Amino acid sequence: MTATQRTPGGFNVTAQTLTPTEQDLRVLSAQLGRTVRDVAEIPARCVCGNPLVAATAPRLSNGSPFPTVFYLAHPTITAAASRLEAEGLMYDMTDRLSEDDELAQAYEAAHENYIAERERIRLAGGIDGVPEITNVSAGGMPTRVKCLHAVIGHTLSVGRGINPMGDEALDAIAPWWTVDQCTCDPAWKEA
Repeated sequence: MTATQRTPGGFNVTAQTLTPTEQDLRVLSAQLGRTVRDVAEIPARCVCGNPLVAATAPRLSNGSPFPTVFYLAHPTITAAASRLEAEGLMYDMTDRLSEDDELAQAYEAAHENYIAERERIRLAGGIDGVPEITNVSAGGMPTRVKCLHAVIGHTLSVGRGINPMGDEALDAIAPWWTVDQCTCDPAWKEA
């Protein structure tokens, strides 16, 4: 799959921009307040070009399994997701999963997509299998929503129409950030 096929939502990523540059790694480190490690791809970028999401290898260089392949890094988006979590949005979403079979099926498909994307990244990186995280995705998938950061990171990485809860959460953070808006720290350019 090419990046453009994986990003039907148009989140500003092309095949050429998936590979993290040294500048991307510096910006990610500034965003997170720590040195990043094992970044395999930059699957979503701001309109200015800075990373929004880091795709992390499913096995870290220290040998630890790492199921959360799509790591939401941008401080504005992570803060917005945290606000919604504090308000309990993920509990409402989880309740709806138990009440709406169609929604539950779509979220199950998102779980399968997440695992397939992680496997694609594993294979592209030449990483041996990671049996410890077989059938484990992120964010509570497929039966609950426990982390809005994970589902938003997934939607930003693969585009809309794949993860219904990620799509919803992305819409819910619109008062603080949208895909056509840059809230990057200008100092990151000098990072």
